[in-house]
Amino acid sequence: MKEDLYRNLQQKMVTLTLAVSLAPLLILGMVLYNQFERTGREMTREQIRHRAQAQAKTVDLFLEKRTAILNVMADTHSFAHMVQEENLASIFEIMNNRGQAFVDLGIIDSRGNHRAYIGPYDLRGRNYLDQSWFNEVLVKGWYKSDVYMGFRQQPHFIIAVRRYENKQPWILRATIDSIRFEEILRSAQIGRTGDAFIINRDGLYQTRSRFKGNVLGPSAIDPEQFGGGVPVVSMSDWNGDERLYAGSWLKGNKWLLVVNQRPVALMSSLFALRRAEILIITLGFLAIVGTTIFTTRLAIDRLKRTDQKMVELNAQLVQSDKLAALGKMAAGVAHEINNPLVVILQKTGWIEDILEDVSFREGEEIDEIRKSIAKIEEHVERARKVVHNMLVYARRMEPRLEDVDLNETIRQTVAFLDNHARTNNIDIHLDLDESIPIIASDQAQLQQIFLNLLTNAIDAIGSGGTIEANSRCSGDKIVVTIKDDGPGLSDDMLRNAFDPFFTTKEPGKGAGLGLWVSHNIITKMDGIIHVKNNFDKGAVVTVEIPIVIPEKK
Repeated sequence: MKEDLYRNLQQKMVTLTLAVSLAPLLILGMVLYNQFERTGREMTREQIRHRAQAQAKTVDLFLEKRTAILNVMADTHSFAHMVQEENLASIFEIMNNRGQAFVDLGIIDSRGNHRAYIGPYDLRGRNYLDQSWFNEVLVKGWYKSDVYMGFRQQPHFIIAVRRYENKQPWILRATIDSIRFEEILRSAQIGRTGDAFIINRDGLYQTRSRFKGNVLGPSAIDPEQFGGGVPVVSMSDWNGDERLYAGSWLKGNKWLLVVNQRPVALMSSLFALRRAEILIITLGFLAIVGTTIFTTRLAIDRLKRTDQKMVELNAQLVQSDKLAALGKMAAGVAHEINNPLVVILQKTGWIEDILEDVSFREGEEIDEIRKSIAKIEEHVERARKVVHNMLVYARRMEPRLEDVDLNETIRQTVAFLDNHARTNNIDIHLDLDESIPIIASDQAQLQQIFLNLLTNAIDAIGSGGTIEANSRCSGDKIVVTIKDDGPGLSDDMLRNAFDPFFTTKEPGKGAGLGLWVSHNIITKMDGIIHVKNNFDKGAVVTVEIPIVIPEKK
């Protein structure tokens, strides 16, 4: 029944402690987890946005620099000079030394005729009058095309500038190296999932995609999603995985630079931090659970031991009450027995007086009668001594000083226990120093000490053994030792011998108060009591009683 109570108590303690301890930890873990998720996404969006914006500026700067080179060449050289191909080749070499991104260079007159050309394609004599870009560059003065096929049937894009000479327009046109151009974009392709490319307003690729999409092929991106600024859009890719797309329009708003990446790749460091957080919280969770269970079990075990001690204490208190009641009852019984003994003695005295009469002296049975009367008186005296000893032990009076013969007190105590010792086949030997002086002390309390010590010795032996009681003077003290040849005491017994209710006897056979009471009595007398194991066998208790000389009366 009690085990069920302890088990229920342990479960409630563990549940309550875990609820109080883990609730804040779990709430903190959830908050941190969500915070990591939200912060990671915000940081990822900002990172992609910043990359797209920075890369757009890089591309714009690249195109502006190449356009500026064309403008410088057109401004510093005449049409007549540049239509000479050896001169144009020299100019082309200078341009590539400065820009390193031109594939070819050509001069086109006002009628759209390709007058001079330096490059790998056969474009001399071609006419561009019907090409849309030709008319646009004549109107605007400069032009950057979309990627197109053209006469060379290869995807490319051009930069062209217009100049007037003798009121006749002419055009300096250069094709940009797509490989060099895409190298700039590849610098924005971070990690294994990053991609960067350019699309036009029709959603057609102007540069190759890293993973899926060729030049002039359709993309799955609607350019209208990317208005002003650098918006970030979440979309699913060809594998169904989430990707974040950041788009930044280049100058002129004809091309949209797109940077995209899977957020998982960008958040890998945050995920590692989050995993570390989960691990720490998990370890904390396990530590709290383990510590709670351990401490709860420890507390329950201590509670069990305390309850067990309380049960034993209650039993000992009950036994103590029984002993106290028994002492009172013994005193009453002793008084009741003492009265008939007095009457018997009186009657035997009266019979002896009658026998002294002359008429009875000559009877034949007179000797037998006298022997019987003597036997009666002997046993009555013996019973009177037992009753007297019981009365002395049962008294509960305040300590008082009186003249005490310590040896006689020891003899009386031994006489009181003589029958109990003989019943258990135990001999009690006395070796008393007769030179011990009479002292001023409390005989009843001293007798109680010796009674407790001798009783413990008898109980320790059990059956068949010897007890030695010695007394001697040692300076200003009387030393009394009581030795037995019982089993002796363990170290734990020696440490706790004088603790109240500590007993080595079986339950119900001792209250564990004898040595404790003896220790208290002798301490109040300024004496000392200690116990140790004998060298060969058994235990020895030593009592040191101060010698106090009685006052003269």
